[in-house]
Amino acid sequence: SLNRRETMIRETDAKLLYKNESYVIQGVAFDIYKQFRNRHKERIYQNSFYHGLREKGLEVEKERRIDIYYSGKKVGTYIPDLVIEDKILVELKVKPKLTQDDIKQFWYYLKGSNFKLGYLINFGLLNGVEIIRRIYDKARDKT
Repeated sequence: SLNRRETMIRETDAKLLYKNESYVIQGVAFDIYKQFRNRHKERIYQNSFYHGLREKGLEVEKERRIDIYYSGKKVGTYIPDLVIEDKILVELKVKPKLTQDDIKQFWYYLKGSNFKLGYLINFGLLNGVEIIRRIYDKARDKT
């Protein structure tokens, strides 16, 4: 559960954060799923996502190291699968179903980074691709 200082925001389409990038990310996810279904290892999906997003004109970085701080001290490093346009985190999974632990871990990664938007994308379902989109708005922390 999230405390009142941590906010996950529901958005209307008109105010969608990083709208164009979001449509491209979701479109590429569906294209990859249509081609591969749930048959491959995570690395295959990561490489496909990397190339698919770059083909659509987005800047993509694989496995960037992101330092995590507590009280001004570095306490660890998080390495997301992809960083898009230096502003969106993407974590990829290939499992029959995302668990609450997967979602919670993804939330803490997003919260520990300097990014507002993150995607947790699971290609392991029998039918379809599972996409979780989360926003962490640090500006609301001060309330």
